[in-house]
Amino acid sequence: MLPLVALIAAIAIGGWVLTTWLRVKNGYPLDGAWGQAVYPRNSDETLERVKLLTSENAQLRAELGSIKDRLATVERIVTDGAYRLDREIESLRGPAN
Repeated sequence: MLPLVALIAAIAIGGWVLTTWLRVKNGYPLDGAWGQAVYPRNSDETLERVKLLTSENAQLRAELGSIKDRLATVERIVTDGAYRLDREIESLRGPAN
């Protein structure tokens, strides 16, 4: 009976070690005995990196908004009736020699 209990305990411990290794390898946070995060810890470097990424994200969002405004202006110009009429006149003139 004792060897069976030892075998089951060894399999359980081996499984725990394997799952912990896989979680660390793939970047998943580890949980402590009471569910608190053990890994990765929040260090000053991590917090600074989050601040930098947040700042970069805000800049990129502002740039994207600017590009959307410019695209809307270009679409308005292209779909304008006078622009279409000007293109038709130029096509009737023929190629420049």
